[in-house]
Amino acid sequence: MKILIIDDHSLIREALRRVVRELKREARILEASTAAEALQVITDNSDIRLILLDPGLPDCDGFSLLSKLREQYPAVSVVVLSGSQDRTNVIRALQAGALGYIPKSAKREVMLGALRLIFSGGVYIPPEIMDIAHGSSAVAESPFKRATRLSPGDLGLSDRQAAVLALMMRGKNNKVICRALDLTESTVKHHVTAVLRALKANNRTEAVIAATRLGLEFPVDSSAPSDS
Repeated sequence: MKILIIDDHSLIREALRRVVRELKREARILEASTAAEALQVITDNSDIRLILLDPGLPDCDGFSLLSKLREQYPAVSVVVLSGSQDRTNVIRALQAGALGYIPKSAKREVMLGALRLIFSGGVYIPPEIMDIAHGSSAVAESPFKRATRLSPGDLGLSDRQAAVLALMMRGKNNKVICRALDLTESTVKHHVTAVLRALKANNRTEAVIAATRLGLEFPVDSSAPSDS
């Protein structure tokens, strides 16, 4: 497994390398300090699976780079690691297709837990963002908040819709979901609409935040259900 760390501070890259090694000893960790260098590394290593991106790069706005990466390399997961915990930046990163947002100020145990969740296919969002004080009231007022864990079926979602949601939470766009589930684009759009309705979300970002907040439990292989 190849993982690329993009950060212009060598000490940060070294610290991230140690954290990643704790969870993925077998991983080959690549590094880049600029956007230009990162794009060259990705070109030379088409099998990179995960990118840890600091948006504060010296030669490019990191969010622009994130959008470019999601457009050109949709199969590669990107996680933003930032010194900022500003709610606007978190939402911006998720809307651009990031798989998660980890504050650099997070304690080591929190960062390990966040990366462990991401490696297992989940999405990490800082707890502070879960209340969405300045975001969607629909998500904040979701009637599905409970102490117990829910499954997608508890929200009225079919297995196929749960599979679509699981892939949405991994930052996959509709085209990738079409290929993964062997569905037409119109069918995927229909399922996405059903997911948004079930989570009372206005867009994909709100849906990911709501699903993360609920702690939804997905089937082991939710990306390949048997129904259609």
